[in-house]
Amino acid sequence: MRPTVYDIAAAAGVSLATVDRVLNRRPGVRLVTREKVEAAIRDIGYVRDVAAANLAKGRVYPLVFILPTGDNSFMHGLYGEVRQAMTRSTFDRTEIRIVEVPAFDPPALVAELDALQGQELAGVALVATDAPEVRAAVDRLVASGIPVVTLVSDLTGSTRHHYAGVDNIAAGRTAARLLGRFLGGRKGDITVLAGSMLVRDHRERLEGFSSVMAAEFPQLRLLPVLEGRDDPEIANTLVSEALSGSNSIIGIYSLGAGNRGLLRALKETGQGRELTVVVHELTEHTRIALLDGTIDAVLNQDAGHEVRSAIRVMKATADGQDVIAGQERIRLDIFLKDNLP
Repeated sequence: MRPTVYDIAAAAGVSLATVDRVLNRRPGVRLVTREKVEAAIRDIGYVRDVAAANLAKGRVYPLVFILPTGDNSFMHGLYGEVRQAMTRSTFDRTEIRIVEVPAFDPPALVAELDALQGQELAGVALVATDAPEVRAAVDRLVASGIPVVTLVSDLTGSTRHHYAGVDNIAAGRTAARLLGRFLGGRKGDITVLAGSMLVRDHRERLEGFSSVMAAEFPQLRLLPVLEGRDDPEIANTLVSEALSGSNSIIGIYSLGAGNRGLLRALKETGQGRELTVVVHELTEHTRIALLDGTIDAVLNQDAGHEVRSAIRVMKATADGQDVIAGQERIRLDIFLKDNLP
């Protein structure tokens, strides 16, 4: 049978109240008695059920999600998943708050992170902008005892506790292989549409994409990256200008979330051209574009899984528990018109 608090009390020769004080790190226990209880815990192999203990105490986990504003469908979906998690707050014993910041704005993100200092929080999840000042702000928050999880875009080199998102280098490599094979040996130029090179997920996707293109599809030339800031209007303008200015573009890789602008440009400027297009994120707009043949493939990350994973990790970290790596691995899905869910 699994050891209980009664077994600890019997082994240490103390009361249940004393065992409770030691387990919950409360004062009022002499050092020698505390050491006896801790030795008994080790000797009998007692493992505390933290979830049950927190439920019994009625613990609630205050969590903050820092999300970028902007008019792109993926982020709208991410907001929706966080709001969905809010509806489960009673069951999950969470209190979730959303803090909005302008997209790709390191000073604004730093200001919000620093504003959380001193608050009683069980965790902070953020879509990270990769900048030294953001890294320093995350490190300050972690040093103050607040668990931090990066969401969708990572912040390597910081002391954040976990990253909830896909392997973006692998995603870029996958996109290159799909695009290269779909083009079937044709020679020409490839346009890459990004949101901003300030975020690590976009840089890593470009890194993976470029490496496979150079090694395996040398007949395809990558043009300079278009940075549309995940804004449909900017993306439409950039892609339209690129297509109007060159007849040698035969493929497009959209590694960010400005797909509505891209799709408009393809409808208005790309008509009659044989273009192969691979994009990220399955939304209502990219679903329609897959079905009508405007685009060829969608690489997708499950925003709901990312949000649920971030919540599990923040709660576990706040309790000093290990994270189950396999449960938190975010899968990259590949959708064609034939296997849409």
